Amino acid sequence: MDYPATKAYILNKLERELSQQLYYHGIHHTMDVLRVTGELCKAEKINPRNTLLLKTAALYHDSGFTIHNQQHEQLGCQLARASLPQFGYSPADIDLICGMIMATKIPQSPNNLLEEIICDADLDYLGRDDFKAIGDTLFAELQVYKVLSTEQEWNRLQISFLEKHRFFTQTSLSRRQHQKELHLAELKEIVAGYEKI
Repeated sequence: MDYPATKAYILNKLERELSQQLYYHGIHHTMDVLRVTGELCKAEKINPRNTLLLKTAALYHDSGFTIHNQQHEQLGCQLARASLPQFGYSPADIDLICGMIMATKIPQSPNNLLEEIICDADLDYLGRDDFKAIGDTLFAELQVYKVLSTEQEWNRLQISFLEKHRFFTQTSLSRRQHQKELHLAELKEIVAGYEKI
């Protein structure tokens, strides 16, 4: 399993093929998820082989956006199945990686610790200080794709999302949950000031 070559291959593909209008789901998001995945693997004491599988899944988890912005998890799995064998990944490795990628589909549905780690890494920003800045990029992206148009819609959507979301790993619960709850309270305060629909 040649992880460095895999990383170079998929980052090059993302760099070349992701739409410039993916203000949130750009290569910067993939790099953020990769970084947090590494942190969580250390904290959760994941063995070196599974750490590489997780990092590979992090690199591929939004690669489907190079094809289409709908069903990108399935498309990312297709890309993984097409390209990873040439880097020495076995069918069993690829099945695990695709399980991790599919677990990140909203609503997240992890079935094991490895899938929980990538889910937590993918939405780590929900409990960080850069929540607002990163959220703004997602709002801009959703506007481009005509998912929503106003800030009021966006803030209501964020409240609904934060209320349903949960962190899975003990590490993320201890380091991100409290801050996430503060963000939620702040949003509720903002929305309380809106005129009732």
